[in-house]
Amino acid sequence: MDFFKTNSSILALEIYIFSLFLILSNINGIFASHNVFFDLQSLSAVSVKNIHRTGFHFQPPKHWINAPMYYNGIYHLFYQHNPKGAVWGNIVWAHSVSRDLINWIHLEPAIYPSEKFDRYGAWSGSATILPNNKPVILYTGVVDAQDAQVQNYAIPANLSDPFLRKWIKPNNNPLIVPDGSINRTKFRDPTTAWMGRDGHWRILIGSVRKHRGLAILYRSRDFMRWMKAKHPLHSTNGTENWECPDFFPVSLTNTNGLDVSYRGKDVKYVLKNSLDATRFDYYTIGIYHIKRDRYIPDNNSIDGSKGLRPDYGNFYASKSFYDPRKNRRIMWAWTNESDVLPDDEIKKGWAGIQAIPRKVWLDPSGKQLVQWPIEELETLRKQKVEFNNKKLPRGEMFEVEGISAAQADIEVTFSFSSLDKAEPFDPKWADLYAQDVCAIKGSTSQGGLGPFGLATLASENLEEYTPVFFRVFKAQNNYKVLMCSDARRSTLRHNEAMYKPSFAGYVDVDLLHKKLSLRSLIDNSVVESFGAGGKTCITSRVYPTLAIHENAHLFAFNNGTETITIETLNAWSMDSTKMNSEIHSGF
Repeated sequence: MDFFKTNSSILALEIYIFSLFLILSNINGIFASHNVFFDLQSLSAVSVKNIHRTGFHFQPPKHWINAPMYYNGIYHLFYQHNPKGAVWGNIVWAHSVSRDLINWIHLEPAIYPSEKFDRYGAWSGSATILPNNKPVILYTGVVDAQDAQVQNYAIPANLSDPFLRKWIKPNNNPLIVPDGSINRTKFRDPTTAWMGRDGHWRILIGSVRKHRGLAILYRSRDFMRWMKAKHPLHSTNGTENWECPDFFPVSLTNTNGLDVSYRGKDVKYVLKNSLDATRFDYYTIGIYHIKRDRYIPDNNSIDGSKGLRPDYGNFYASKSFYDPRKNRRIMWAWTNESDVLPDDEIKKGWAGIQAIPRKVWLDPSGKQLVQWPIEELETLRKQKVEFNNKKLPRGEMFEVEGISAAQADIEVTFSFSSLDKAEPFDPKWADLYAQDVCAIKGSTSQGGLGPFGLATLASENLEEYTPVFFRVFKAQNNYKVLMCSDARRSTLRHNEAMYKPSFAGYVDVDLLHKKLSLRSLIDNSVVESFGAGGKTCITSRVYPTLAIHENAHLFAFNNGTETITIETLNAWSMDSTKMNSEIHSGF
C-alpha cells in the first residue's frame, strides 16, 4: 500500500498513542485485570457527582476510562473508554486533542470494535509515524469469546484534518496472528515501532509462556508483513504475563528525550512492563545489542516484583512517547479508582483518571529513571504562599494556609543538622517491600530522623489525612531513605472493599548535604508525589468525607526526635483545566 512506502534514509518519528490495556476476566479464573459487571456495562450516568472529581488530571466527561501522540503541532490522547457506563465494558478508543497536554478538546471515538478481527474488543496499542509523515496505529483485536488476540492497524481517513478525527481499519487486517508457540489469549499491546540499521521495522508484543514473561519481537520490511523473531527481545521466568511493554533509549549525557529509532552513541535502553500478576509497572535499564536484537538488563537492574517501579502507587499501564516539540520523553499512566467497585462508580457516574504527564530521563548514576511533571502544568498555578527556615521540632505541625488545599501544588525542601538519630534498619525488613515497612513504621510511629513531611487532604482536626513523608534508617553500610504515601487514614469511611494501602518506595539519594525535597500535586481524590527531584514517585487515590473542597487542609509535620528545618516551602492553588471542551475556531 502506498501509505506504507518508506524512505530508509529517514528515521521514523515516533509518536505515541496511549490506549491503556484492559482485559476481560478469563473464564478459567486466571487473575483478571478488571472486574466485569455485565449488567452494569451500559448503565448510563444520570448525573455526575463532583465531590472527588479531579480539577487538573485528565478524565472524560463521564463514565469509565483507563488511557498521546504528537503530530503536526497537536497532541492526541487516545484512551480506552466505556461511553455507556462507569464500569469496564463496551470499550472504544476515545480521542481528545490538545496543544499543551493540559487543556483538552473532546472528539468522537477513533476506533470501535466492528470487524471480525476486533469484534470482541479493540484493546491497547501504540502508534508510529512513518518517514512520509503518515501516522499508523497498531492495536490488539479480540476475535472470539475466548479472548483470542491478533494485532491490527488503523490509519487516518483524512490526513488534511488537523485533528485526525476519522480512522479506518483496512480490510487486510489482521497484520499479526499468533503462531502455535504463543498463548493466543495473552498476546497484546504492540509497542511503537522502531527502525533498525538494516531498514527493518521492529515491535514488541507482551505475552507469557509457562510463567515466563515475554517481550516477543516482530520484524517487517514494509510495516505490512511481520515475522516473529526466533527469540524474544527479553524474557524472565516467574514474572507471569507482561502487559503494555514499552522500550526506548535514554541519553547518558543529558535529560533530553530520544526518538525510539535513535541510532547514536551514549545511550542506554529502558524496558518497562506492566505485570498482570501484581498490577504494578516495573522497568529495567540495560543494553540493547542491536545486531543480535537482544536486550540485557544491567547487573543491578532486576526484573519482576523486586525491581524498579516508575511509580510506587496507583499507577498502571504506563506508556512513554518522544515529544519532538520540546525534545523530551514523556510518560503517562492510568490511575484507577480505589473506592467501592462498582457501587461508587455508578453513584459518581465516572471512574478512572490519568496521572500527570511526566518528563522522564536517566539519572546521572545510570541506575534509575527520574520523572518530573511537565512544565506546562505550572501555568495552572494561582495564589502562592511561601515559607522559609521554619523549624519543626519533635511533634510539631503547622498549617499551610492561604491556598486551596484540595487542589494544590507544593514544593518543599527539608533539612536536618545530623544523621545521628536515624533509626537502625531491622535486618528482618530486608526481604519486605517498602510498602510493608511503611505499614510498620507509619507517620504516627515516632522515630529519630523522621517521619517528616506533608499531611495532605486533611480535615481540620485530623480525623482524615493522607501523609506523604520521609523516614531515614541506618543500615549496616549506608542510610536508607523510605518515602511513604499512606492512605490508611485518608477517609473516615470504613469499607473492606476500599483500597487504602501504605504505598512506599526507597529513595536512592546522597544525604551528604542533609536535605530531602518533596513535591506533591493534590487534586481532590489524588495525591501525586515526587521525592528527591523525582527519583521516587508515588500516586495515591483517596476519598475523604470531611477534607473536601474548602474544608481540606494542608499541614507540614515532624514526628521524629531530630529537629527538621523547612528551608523553603512554595505552595500554589491550582486552577482547573479546560477539559472535554468542544472544538472552536480559537484552538
